[in-house]
Amino acid sequence: PRPPPALPLPTTPRAMEEAPLSAPDYTYHHPVLLAECVAGLAMRPGGTYVDVTFGGGGHSRQILAELPQGARLVAFDQDPDAARQAEHLRAERPEAAFTFVAANFRHLATGLAAHDVGGIDGLLADLGVSSFQFDTPERGFSTRFDGPLDMRMNPTAGPTAADILREYSEADLHRIFGMYGEVVNARTLARTIVAFRTAGAPLDTIRDFKKIIGECVRGKINRYLAQVFQALRIEVNDELGALTDLLTQAAAVLRPGGRLVVLSYHSLEDRLVKNVLQYGKPWGEAEKDIYGNPLGVTFKAITRKPVEASEEEIALNPRARSAKLRVGERRAAPGPGQKGGLLG
Repeated sequence: PRPPPALPLPTTPRAMEEAPLSAPDYTYHHPVLLAECVAGLAMRPGGTYVDVTFGGGGHSRQILAELPQGARLVAFDQDPDAARQAEHLRAERPEAAFTFVAANFRHLATGLAAHDVGGIDGLLADLGVSSFQFDTPERGFSTRFDGPLDMRMNPTAGPTAADILREYSEADLHRIFGMYGEVVNARTLARTIVAFRTAGAPLDTIRDFKKIIGECVRGKINRYLAQVFQALRIEVNDELGALTDLLTQAAAVLRPGGRLVVLSYHSLEDRLVKNVLQYGKPWGEAEKDIYGNPLGVTFKAITRKPVEASEEEIALNPRARSAKLRVGERRAAPGPGQKGGLLG
């Protein structure tokens, strides 16, 4: 088949429209639902608690402030900047029982074992991108700045968003924009990207990308771009795969009575967490007994419905608007004849 014709760069006002560029903000913002997340852990003396999304240390700092006697905190994060923030927290609280693990939370069990941690009593995950990452143009997460098309949570490993846009087939681009971004015209968007890159259009920066997809925008431009960027970010970081690994391992490392506290920001994440709490598995249909009760359910849902931020918190931190907090408690291992979860 003949290659697609070279397409001119969009030049219409619609295509070139951009949200006003903002000045970068290199600070970490107040954590979302901070009090509710820490309360959800139900910490007790001598317990071991894990913050698998350390970020700027907001949740960990509060956990340490409320840590009961004899308890300890282990934090995970793959971002090198988070490691620097952990050093600051360690300097602030040299007496605290605090361990930082520089790793993706999908390696939870391995990371805990490397630091001689067996069972744990609570796990907190604040999913998604931190405000600091969003507000750092060089990371490429935000539509508000120009910068490289990167989007990696760990900027030292794996393919970038630019790599995916240059190398994925039209079918694969269609898949990720449709599944992960719920982009209404995902097929058209994928076809446009392939046509432009075949014609030699640059795909190195956010500005390059916006120019290429300008004529594809449907509805409000900021919402459309947010959906497209979300899809790319999820693919770059294999976010749903990593979350599935985390939830599976959490059931294995949490002791009976231990708490799973997860803060999600879009329906794809929230659905996985809800499925684990209700059915014992992130994906697929739950197995049921002859009475229709699900088998292998390792958690009891503490929050029947997700906890959401108040209007006051949303006014102070707009990122909180989409947050949903779910809390589960690890059930005891099943008795003889019962089918349990990973520990059953």
